Amino acid sequence: MKKNNQLDRFIEAQKNQYAIALTEIQAGQKKGHWMWYIFPQIKGLALSETANYYAIQNEEEAEDYLAHRVLGSRLIEISTALLNLQGKDVEYIFGSPDDLKLKSCMTLFSILPNSDPVFLALLQKYFNGSKDLKTLRILDELENNPEK
Repeated sequence: MKKNNQLDRFIEAQKNQYAIALTEIQAGQKKGHWMWYIFPQIKGLALSETANYYAIQNEEEAEDYLAHRVLGSRLIEISTALLNLQGKDVEYIFGSPDDLKLKSCMTLFSILPNSDPVFLALLQKYFNGSKDLKTLRILDELENNPEK
């Protein structure tokens, strides 16, 4: 993992929000507005300024995020809490369109070389194992055109 100061935007955003997000997930329903920096997506999926600010730029940044001592462990922890929920579907837990943002996030982190099995397990549990095709397309475009 290279030193990536760009990840500081996530650390700063999560400072007062991560514990709240984890508590909401453990209770079975997201209520706050923290999706962008708790379950980040690849750049190019959303149009809002906030979504773009917290978008993961490429696969390398996703790898850095997952390998980060704090961010990676938090993503795995909150994903595991979500996986352990019983009797609730993803639309109930997150609402729309945040359920789709979760699918995008899990797709992104599930394809990484050092991925944690929880990401694929969440895709299996809540999305019948299907990955987000837009995320895969963007990653493919970035791989084939790194200057993008």
